[in-house]
Amino acid sequence: MDSAILFLLLFILILLVIIVLIYNSLISKKNQVKNAFSTIDVYLKQRYDLIPNIVEAVKEYMKHERHLLEKITQIRTTLTSGQVNEKERFKLEGEITNILGRIFAIAENYPVLKASENFLHLQKTLNDVEEKIAAARRFYNTSVTELNNAIEMFPSNIIAKLMKLKKTEWFEIPEPNRENVYLSELFKK
Repeated sequence: MDSAILFLLLFILILLVIIVLIYNSLISKKNQVKNAFSTIDVYLKQRYDLIPNIVEAVKEYMKHERHLLEKITQIRTTLTSGQVNEKERFKLEGEITNILGRIFAIAENYPVLKASENFLHLQKTLNDVEEKIAAARRFYNTSVTELNNAIEMFPSNIIAKLMKLKKTEWFEIPEPNRENVYLSELFKK
């Protein structure tokens, strides 16, 4: 009788340890997703701070492209207001990336602007920030994949249901923002 009780207690203890390990793993993955999203936020803040400087540097050279500058300023204002949900935010971030690519492509046709030391510095800084944002997005998507896998896979899915964890969306660029920038089209406008 003593060995049966001891075996039962040992089984319960092992089961409890497994449950605690799974719970802690889920919490860790959930926090990793939050951390990854926060990292994206840090780099996006850097980008938002750079945008007014780029707009001012380019304004005089690109009067006929004013609509791009106004659009990027409008999107920046919307994003910094904190009034957009995660999915809309991802869409707007893709639009900013697309517009910035257009601005730099158009700037190639303005030799004085292209040669401006200030503009070159801004462009290099923004390129660095864009690379960091891309890396942070990859880290975010990896973290989301790990969390979503844990939420769906047995036996962690049982604990995830008890914790009321939901699958998280990946950061995806909207389809129109995936297209190449064609300079000939930009100059027809």
